[in-house]
Amino acid sequence: MPSFEETMQFRLRPDEPSRAERALLLAYEALSEKGYNPIHQMAGYLISGDPAYITSHKDARDTIRRLERDELIEELVRAYLAARLP
Repeated sequence: MPSFEETMQFRLRPDEPSRAERALLLAYEALSEKGYNPIHQMAGYLISGDPAYITSHKDARDTIRRLERDELIEELVRAYLAARLP
């Protein structure tokens, strides 16, 4: 029986990408295929919230809109720091 004195931790399996990671990768791929600069387009979406920055190709716009922008930013910060910290 778990103790209520201890803090529980939730961890995703490292081999399982998060929904935010999958949405970001899909948007990057779809924007690249359509000839857009995916970094500029995704930054525009994250700053403004305007989904028109994301192409509808491969259902990328609807996929990324299913998530809150703060979830996407959290994933970006996590990935950035994970690549730079020991």
